[in-house]
Amino acid sequence: MPRGDGTGPTGQGPGTGRGMGQSQGQGRGKMGGPFAAGPGGSCVCPNCGATVAHVAGQPCNAKSCPKCGTKMTRG
Repeated sequence: MPRGDGTGPTGQGPGTGRGMGQSQGQGRGKMGGPFAAGPGGSCVCPNCGATVAHVAGQPCNAKSCPKCGTKMTRG
């Protein structure tokens, strides 16, 4: 029985114990980019290449291209 001082029996199986495995929250964003692109920048149409200024709080993939109607991506 463990006494709370670390003298108990060792765990059985993979990944038992502290510090095992990859830590959480230390990756990069999608496609190897930054965690978040920030408030500036522009939205780009992947179909025709049109650009629109990005508005903070409004994701680019929620906007449609003014030229062809395709969903925009962050550029």
